[in-house]
Amino acid sequence: MSDTTADVVIIGGGIMGAAIAWHLAERGVGRIRVLERGAQPAAGSTGRATGGFRAQYGTAINVHLSLLALAQLEAFHDVHGVDPEYRPVGYLFTARTPESLEVLRTARQVQHAAGYTDGIEVGADDIRRLSPAVRAEAFVGGTYAERDGYITPRALLDGLLGSARRRGVQLSFEAPVSELECAGDRIVAVRTGTDRIGTPLVINAAGPWAAQVAALAGVALPVAPVKRQVAITVPSAVLPADTPMTIDADSGFHLRVRGDRVLLLHPDTPPAADPFDTTFDSAWLATIREGVRDVVPALTGVPIDVPSCWAGLYEMSPDRHLLFGALPERPNLLLANGSSGHGVMHALAVGQLMAELVCDGRAHSLDMSSLAPDRFARDAAIEGPDLL
Repeated sequence: MSDTTADVVIIGGGIMGAAIAWHLAERGVGRIRVLERGAQPAAGSTGRATGGFRAQYGTAINVHLSLLALAQLEAFHDVHGVDPEYRPVGYLFTARTPESLEVLRTARQVQHAAGYTDGIEVGADDIRRLSPAVRAEAFVGGTYAERDGYITPRALLDGLLGSARRRGVQLSFEAPVSELECAGDRIVAVRTGTDRIGTPLVINAAGPWAAQVAALAGVALPVAPVKRQVAITVPSAVLPADTPMTIDADSGFHLRVRGDRVLLLHPDTPPAADPFDTTFDSAWLATIREGVRDVVPALTGVPIDVPSCWAGLYEMSPDRHLLFGALPERPNLLLANGSSGHGVMHALAVGQLMAELVCDGRAHSLDMSSLAPDRFARDAAIEGPDLL
């Protein structure tokens, strides 16, 4: 076993770990080591993400994170030399009842107060115009924001990893962490199957495996893997490429166009005995087909390409928001966990904020105090309209 040292060890080489590594390297942090359990880039949740990007959230902190990420996203090609394929085709949230429309209105007020004023309220005629294949008469209204849209997670990851490597970041694949050595309340070394890395600072960016990593340091982390499935149609020209992400706010059914296919999603996924299982369960397609008939009947005759469907893992926190920073019991274990399906959208922002925390002693681009990891113990969970 080799015995080395690093100024920072980042556990997790997906989009979150890559963004943190890049921003730390950009700030001049020296020896940065990224440990990735997978055999190659995008082997975990990043490679299975559907690539939505939005600032339509129901809490101010998530809106602010999206806006901070959006500023980097728009400059991404110039900085990293890779096109993130950001396509602002919009997000369209639809409501079936006055009650659910009121939830969208409340969220829109939060967005406007946080500085994202794109969101507008729409009626059935607007829904029909924005997403013509949708059965608009099923909805009383909704909200739409034009700068929301799509990105390509793998392109983002490739750009960040390439820039990080050029800055000297060392990335190790097939390197799951087996032990976190502690002395008193601090971690002093990280062990894998082949390496012992002495370090004064560890950052947990392990996604769905975050709680397992934290447990190695004796920390109970309220982050759990939750399976999400994606159905994909065969190639079809039924929906145009500029169809917005269309979300039935009442049922959770939503869809997006990717290339010449359509991704169909619903958050109700059958539970698995193994919480880390990503085997696609085709029985779930009955729920998808019902959503198609109800929301976008124009796709009823378009077959689903079952062999190409897939499943991935969200890293869910109790209030569906990020845990950011350190817990008192392990001050040199920094957390960037629990994004709850929003990690790809917010990674660029979280990377910048984590670099500020490490280099400047606090995250100053945003007030991140509401995301403190001990908020659940303090009965300070974040509350707000839940928009997926």
